Amino acid sequence: MNPLKGILLKVLSVCVFMTMSSCVKYLSDGIPPGELVFCRSFFALPVVLAWAAWQGKLQGAFYTANPAGHFWRGLVGTTAMALSFFALGLLPLPEVVAISYASPLLSTIFAAMFLGEAVRAYRMSAIVLGLAGVIIILYPRFSALDLSGADGMETVGAMAALMAAVFIALAMVFVRKLVQRERSTTIVIYFSITAATLSLFTLPFGWALPSLFDAMLLILVGLLGGAAQILMTESYRHAEMGIIAPFEYVSMLMAVLIGFFIFSEIPKSTTIAGAVLVAGAGIIIIIREHQLGMERARAKHSTTPQG
Repeated sequence: MNPLKGILLKVLSVCVFMTMSSCVKYLSDGIPPGELVFCRSFFALPVVLAWAAWQGKLQGAFYTANPAGHFWRGLVGTTAMALSFFALGLLPLPEVVAISYASPLLSTIFAAMFLGEAVRAYRMSAIVLGLAGVIIILYPRFSALDLSGADGMETVGAMAALMAAVFIALAMVFVRKLVQRERSTTIVIYFSITAATLSLFTLPFGWALPSLFDAMLLILVGLLGGAAQILMTESYRHAEMGIIAPFEYVSMLMAVLIGFFIFSEIPKSTTIAGAVLVAGAGIIIIIREHQLGMERARAKHSTTPQG
């Protein structure tokens, strides 16, 4: 265990993910979401496969005892990715990132609904606080439900970002079930394959022929996505989740800086206020999960026969 290395890898993964999101936002004016999803998934595969080979985990990485589970995880995850990419084309980057913070809160609710996980008063209070933050972020977009014009399209983008958060949370539940018997490498590989395949069904709706520069960016989106996934996975090898997870919220700082300097976006005060509430709720849940994990470990140790 090397907490400092784990934190550095986590922060680096967030930076790479945000760079990828910035490329997606830049491309979204001329490239349909389905095409973006395909490139994000297809060009991530070489990176993931090379990483698996370097780790000595390529052999047997394609074996799975639960192909249906991978399909449903892929379907839900692909939908989330497409909605998120669609939202990036319509909303300021910080707003999309802030709304995405609802995913861990929703996944806690879904885990209670579908996996039978207990959600007691402490975590439920944090969830309510976080969802209040989401409402604050979304309120300016939904205060006038006129979908015509630029403001209307931003409302559609907010709806897409919120639905993306819902589907990301559902994907987390599927992953929790899959990791009980499947390798992490297998899950990542099958998700990339499933997402790339499903995105091809959007071809009849029109894909754009990119310029050389845009084509290079599309390839970069996939490479960055694959690299970020690996960095995130590696970060959890060096430190506990309770230490690593809060650094996910570095993405808001990056989103504000990128949005301001590259896209000339100034985040709304409601976006910042809501993001603080949602991030705070997420950190409260993470700290609580860390405490419970330590308590379970101590209880297990105390009941283990000493010899």
